[in-house]
Amino acid sequence: MSQKRHIIIVGGGASGLTAAVMAAEQGCSVTVLEHNERIGRKLCVTGNGRCNLTNLNFYEGAYRGNHPEFAREILRQFSLEDTLEFFESIGLPVTDRNGWLYPRSGQAKCVPELLEWKARSLRVKIKTKEHVTKIFKKNGLWNVKTESWSYQGNAVILANGSKASSVSGADGSGYELSAGLGHKIIKPLPALVSLKCRGNGFSGWAGVRTEAEATLTADGKILCRESGEVQLTDYGISGIPVFQLSRFAVRACEEGKKTEIFLNFLPEYEEDQIEKLFRRRRERCPYKSVPELFTGLFPDKLCRILLKQKDPLKAARSFHLEVTGHSGFSQAQICSGGIDTQEVNPHTLESKIHKDLYFAGELLDIDGACGGYNLQWAWSSGAVAGIHSAKESL
Repeated sequence: MSQKRHIIIVGGGASGLTAAVMAAEQGCSVTVLEHNERIGRKLCVTGNGRCNLTNLNFYEGAYRGNHPEFAREILRQFSLEDTLEFFESIGLPVTDRNGWLYPRSGQAKCVPELLEWKARSLRVKIKTKEHVTKIFKKNGLWNVKTESWSYQGNAVILANGSKASSVSGADGSGYELSAGLGHKIIKPLPALVSLKCRGNGFSGWAGVRTEAEATLTADGKILCRESGEVQLTDYGISGIPVFQLSRFAVRACEEGKKTEIFLNFLPEYEEDQIEKLFRRRRERCPYKSVPELFTGLFPDKLCRILLKQKDPLKAARSFHLEVTGHSGFSQAQICSGGIDTQEVNPHTLESKIHKDLYFAGELLDIDGACGGYNLQWAWSSGAVAGIHSAKESL
């Protein structure tokens, strides 16, 4: 009887646990090494504790990176439909909120629990509080050293995430391990993160939430636009539209470009319609002062800020902000950057440098838009890495 192929997975998050289940279902012996005292800690805090699992609406541009097309084959191999079937197989019912899918329970913590139960039912060994310090190959086997032990296996999957998280242990050690194995790392930077802006008058609008269209420019060139509820903060801006364009803003700042955002607080009106809107308000309410004409259109705090501008009407449709930075890795939902995907097989996620070394999840230079796309990448890449690592590569 031939000996089982042994797979060692570094990281017990969404992609690592999915990889573990898939490899074990292929008949492999699997060991998961997790840095924290328990698995899936980042999963427990995603989506404000609700866990946006995936999204029914896929679109061009949902995935970013130096080579965003890299994601296509992986998502084709393990699709949304495959993911939903996987959820059903582990007993995870979902609910649809305008295309954004969440656990039916509304609790993120059930996701790692269900993944763990499934993995343990397949006899996956899960070792927590194991910090990997070195990975090398000797006599045809991969050796994974931790601070307390040494593990040997036929294949290794690195699925240990990024530096982005408020959860302790999100230290970016996977980048160091990958770089030590000869892989190029695209500098990791925070993404899906709030932005800091130049100025000292933001305390006046702090706490306001309002509909707006945000246009991002770098050295005067428009990069992207996003609309939705923007949160105005004492350091700048936040909210989903800001998160969506933040990965481009942060990278533009890192490259030394003049990075600016223009907020249109009346996105439902064309420019000529705004002029007509205020003219009509003056005609119908001639007794109102200019400040009073703004009342009812914008929150009070925002009215006061707009009326301090040289041209309040222009400011209402194109409020200028210069981006100076971000609120940090601990406040970011994900990172952009990571392992250069040109050095990874786009069909199997195996390293092009080392046989039987695989990657999954956020460690790779692929990041998704807000709305469950990053977790879909975790499920898909974890599944593909798990399935292919279970087969002896040629």
